[in-house]
Amino acid sequence: MIFNMGYAGGQAKKRKYKIDIEIYEARKDTWCHKKSDKFEYPKDIGKICPWLLASMQDFIRLLEHGVTLTWKYEGTPYEKVIDPDGVTTEYVRCPDPTANLVAKITRTAVG
Repeated sequence: MIFNMGYAGGQAKKRKYKIDIEIYEARKDTWCHKKSDKFEYPKDIGKICPWLLASMQDFIRLLEHGVTLTWKYEGTPYEKVIDPDGVTTEYVRCPDPTANLVAKITRTAVG
C-alpha cells in the first residue's frame, strides 16, 4: 500500500511507501509461517497469523506514515536499515512463545 506524509516549505509533500513483510526467523516446525515467507501489506493481510499481525500493527502504522524508529539493534542479527528517503526496516517478534518467529518489515519509498 502507498501512503503520503511530510511537509516541505509549508506545502504538503507527498511521500509514497510500499510495505513488505518477510519471515526472518521461524522454528522449522512452526505451524503458521516458514522462514522466508513473504507478504505484501495490506494485500496479503489475510495470509498472516493474527498473533503476528497484532504484534506488527503499530510498527506498520508508524512506517506507513513516514515515522522512523531510531533504535538500530547494532551488532545483532536484527540490525536495521534506516533511510527515510529509501528503504527502512523494522523487526518484530511474534508473541507465540513456541514459534521463535521474527518478521522483518521493509518500508520502501516509491515515487
